Amino acid sequence: MPDNASSHNRPKRYPPELKERAVRMVFETIEQTGERTGAIPRVAKQLGIGVESVRQWVVQAEIDRGAKAGLTSEERRHIVELERENRELRRANEILKSAAAFFARELDPRLPK
Repeated sequence: MPDNASSHNRPKRYPPELKERAVRMVFETIEQTGERTGAIPRVAKQLGIGVESVRQWVVQAEIDRGAKAGLTSEERRHIVELERENRELRRANEILKSAAAFFARELDPRLPK
């Protein structure tokens, strides 16, 4: 299962060091053999990690290096941070609207309380 914003409360399944090692091993295997085919499953099996996890890490590493198009890890983190901030600001805005409406009723003698 990929790490995403909805899983921020559960501990990470694999430590970053293991992810970095797996990605490095895949790139080294590709460099040594000259072939991409089979590199990811081979490394995944050696490290006891799911093939899809390693595949996703490799794709993200390629994006981060500029070898593939897509959102970099830093851009993804920034988007998550902006979305969180946006939710907090929307919540604060709703609270302020409610407070303004409450005080408007309290201060307007024509309105029933």
